[in-house]
Amino acid sequence: MSTQTFNAQTLPANDNVNPYAFSVDLNGQWFAQKGKMIAYYGQIRFEALSAGPLDQLVAATFHSPLYAQDWIVAQGQGKLLLADRGFDINSFDLDEGNLTIRAGNLLAFEPGLELKQSIIPGFLTLIGTGRFVAASNGPVHFVEPPIRVDPQALLGWADCPSPCHHYDHSYMRGVLGTARMLTGLGGTSGEEHQFDFTGQGTVLMQSSEVVTNQDTLLRDLEGQVGMLGVGGLERLHGTIGQRIAAERQH
Repeated sequence: MSTQTFNAQTLPANDNVNPYAFSVDLNGQWFAQKGKMIAYYGQIRFEALSAGPLDQLVAATFHSPLYAQDWIVAQGQGKLLLADRGFDINSFDLDEGNLTIRAGNLLAFEPGLELKQSIIPGFLTLIGTGRFVAASNGPVHFVEPPIRVDPQALLGWADCPSPCHHYDHSYMRGVLGTARMLTGLGGTSGEEHQFDFTGQGTVLMQSSEVVTNQDTLLRDLEGQVGMLGVGGLERLHGTIGQRIAAERQH
């Protein structure tokens, strides 16, 4: 079995090395998620978003405080290699576009794009013109609304309204459905709960129901706890206790 040996000159420029790694031809700055850089050639340094010299760049481009600690800025000249635990890697170009993507799947993006926190927990929105790199569990498929998508298979959506939750009638009816709605016990499958897309635009789906990183959803939930009063916190505490007890019985 023959393999190709790469160096700084033979690595692709802003293209895939293989389905699982991407080579950024860095000449300036890129935002990158921590832990997704696997190697680099050249003179590149990595700075936290809190670094003083980056204040102007961060103020103009990065508007997601919940995720700021997960990101760095790579700056300099060279080849930057990105990967994510053997998942498929793809790059996408936006031209005055608006695309929302699962936060854990977004690996890197050019400063020409502006990043905002989506109203949907666990998702981020990129606005403007530029390139970004994302991971997916299997190939990415592009589909048009109207469509309902399993939450775990949803990678993102472009230029269309945010989705609504859709719950199957069999889930909603009956005593078991009522208990699930009140306590969250029992969970949902993709057949019972989907994201419902309508209007114009494009929906991105991955070829799997396995989410690459659920920490981002937890981060969003933690960020919303501050809006609860004592009564809400006590109710949430009770719900979490019930879920933990149920999981320990499995």
